[in-house]
Amino acid sequence: MTDTRRRVKLYALNADRQWDDRGTGHVSSCYVERLKGTSLLVRAESDGTLLLESKIQPDTAYQKQQDTLIVWSEGDNFDLALSFQEKAGCDEIWEKICQVQGKDPSVEITQDIVEESEDERFDEMSDSVQPVELPACEMGRLEDISELVNSCLVSPARKDKLAAALETQHYIKKLLNLFHMCEDIENIEGLHHLYEIFKSIFLLNKNTLFDTMFADDTIFDVVGCLEYDPSLPQPKKHREYLRELAKFREAIPIKNKDLLAKIHQTYRVQYIQDIVLPTPTVFEDNLLSTLSSFIFFNKVEIVKLIEEDDKFLTDLFKLLMDDKTPNVKRRDLVLFLKEFCNFSQNLQPQDKDAFYKTLVSLGILPALEITLSIDDQKTKTASIDILTYIVEFSPSVVRDYTLQQANNTEEEQMLLNIVIEQMLRDRDPELGGAVQLMGVLRILLDPESMLASVNKSEKADFLNFFYKHSIQTLIAPLLENTAGEKPLKEDYHTVQLLGLVLELLSFCVEHHTYHIKTCILNKDLLRRILVLMRSTHTFLVLGALRFMRKIIALKDEYYNRYIIKGNLFAPVIDAFLRNNGRYNLLDSAILELFEFIKLEDIKSLCSHVVENYGKILEDVEYVQTFKALKTRYDQHQDKLKERDRVSGSVAVAEAVVPSLLRSRYRREARQPDDEEEMWFNDDDELEDDAPLEAQAHPHAHAHHALDAIGKIVEKKVCSSTENVNGPSRVLLSTTTASKPTHTDVQVSTPRLLNKGLVDYDGDSDEEEEGGGSSAAADERDAKRPRLA
Repeated sequence: MTDTRRRVKLYALNADRQWDDRGTGHVSSCYVERLKGTSLLVRAESDGTLLLESKIQPDTAYQKQQDTLIVWSEGDNFDLALSFQEKAGCDEIWEKICQVQGKDPSVEITQDIVEESEDERFDEMSDSVQPVELPACEMGRLEDISELVNSCLVSPARKDKLAAALETQHYIKKLLNLFHMCEDIENIEGLHHLYEIFKSIFLLNKNTLFDTMFADDTIFDVVGCLEYDPSLPQPKKHREYLRELAKFREAIPIKNKDLLAKIHQTYRVQYIQDIVLPTPTVFEDNLLSTLSSFIFFNKVEIVKLIEEDDKFLTDLFKLLMDDKTPNVKRRDLVLFLKEFCNFSQNLQPQDKDAFYKTLVSLGILPALEITLSIDDQKTKTASIDILTYIVEFSPSVVRDYTLQQANNTEEEQMLLNIVIEQMLRDRDPELGGAVQLMGVLRILLDPESMLASVNKSEKADFLNFFYKHSIQTLIAPLLENTAGEKPLKEDYHTVQLLGLVLELLSFCVEHHTYHIKTCILNKDLLRRILVLMRSTHTFLVLGALRFMRKIIALKDEYYNRYIIKGNLFAPVIDAFLRNNGRYNLLDSAILELFEFIKLEDIKSLCSHVVENYGKILEDVEYVQTFKALKTRYDQHQDKLKERDRVSGSVAVAEAVVPSLLRSRYRREARQPDDEEEMWFNDDDELEDDAPLEAQAHPHAHAHHALDAIGKIVEKKVCSSTENVNGPSRVLLSTTTASKPTHTDVQVSTPRLLNKGLVDYDGDSDEEEEGGGSSAAADERDAKRPRLA
């Protein structure tokens, strides 16, 4: 059996002054050769890895708190804590620490916490020799006691000595006896002194004093002392509130007495910190860190105790889901669960994960389906808080549950649709619940938090579910209110709600692409949303414009064609003209939309805007956006005309060349040599009218083009032959009556053709003339590439 005495949780204080759980394991103390001293070792109980290896330094201040906590600092701003499962284990390790430092194990802190200059350290050493002498605890000495306590706050060593004196002399209980006497005889001056004394005792930041002040028999008296603030004309009534107004309702009877006492204590201490104590100044903020730690560890312990009581939680959920449970009782159960989840926020991720898995296995999500629909504001608000806690920590848990409902639950009873319905039905004038539920939906629909694995695609499955079963519920009020040319309802509540829907749909456009595109195109959703551009509420007009801006930002041609076909810029232009150039957010947003189209060079939208609204917008001169858009459009048109002209010329050239030549004479794809390059580039003798005529009449006057080409080829080849092989003859016959045949073309050994510009299937039609032996001819034939 594992030794539970040494079982601990290791905590580290982060930059936000919150305790981070570093793991659970077993602690031991032994000599470590590498560190040259006795050290604290914590090994993880799961795999035995080393979680902590900390040498017990002779000058490090260790604090023992609440019998099961040991807290100390290592280096600057790095606080550690060991939370023991059993007091006996804490006592053993504390004795080891005190033994190394030569301290009495009865002390609660082993060293004075001093971080000052050397001169101040010297002064503190002299101070530490002299213990604090407390005046006699008498009514006439209250002023002296108050001055002494305040004077000790400036020095850490004096604070420790004062705390030790208060503890050893049981001075706090003596002061509380004086409080009763002062209150009985209405000694207001004495009560004011007691307020200052106890306020200063809190600032001592000592856990041992808190244990005394927060005990059941003293905590109300401490609160009573803090009621008499000298700066207030009348004392506060904190005790009356805690005893009479703040009633603890046991949703389920708690049989564990320790748990019940811990719940009461935590609530009261939290009340003292938040309400009773004055707001700490910048210089006093860190002086109450021990009080915050006291509350933190109390909450962690409460959650652990409740989790360990299986029967308690089982009975709670059984009663919560029972149809016969009265609404008042169910409200208490939900409020208890909300506080339970709130306390769980102090747990570390691995513990919090186990916590929520426990709640899900017990049926918290089906229970929320019931409680969200109850017509009781407190129950509904608490249910929304619980759902928010769950979704913020693990949205996949809710998605998995929702997907399981796809085939066995009616749409209106699905959790996701219940959430949407409650968002749309929120009666709060400020839509507090609706805003919170919209945040929940946004987290659930965020693809960044969706998992994907080999056997599971959460993103695809959940988005398919949402757009099949839930999107129509979300957009129903939007479609209903935009059936005409103007919004049907313009009351503040309705437009606020539509604003939330638009915000969520804009998020979907940005992150869901395919699914939301299908929805928009099939339901003509953008046209309906742009009806809101005629709303009298500017924020709603901006919401509709923002939705369109998100769509255009995607630069998706499907969306662009949809906008052009539906002429959906008309409501935007109309709103721009109605704004009449006023310098406001709407004007800037519309101009930015068109500026984006210009900068991103979205040609289809640019052309549509200029062609349809150019004359309307050409008078806008206080910005250059529309003039620049027109310039960009003209540039597009010039490029199109140039491209069409070039394409036409190419088409004419292709039409002129006889199809037989294109198919018969094929040459291999290769780079032309220097002579060929000269032959093709030397086009000075090409008659200018030939290509133009061919372009104008490509079919009727094809023979004229061929005549011109024939003359040029004849000149080229003759010139080449004369320069190289002497005179040669070229016969190129063209007729308008018949197509040229294979025998119409005869070439007498031009050097250009001998080099392999053209070759034929089978034997060559070339006939060698003049010189050249057959061997040389064979050599040339061997080098000449042939086409298969």
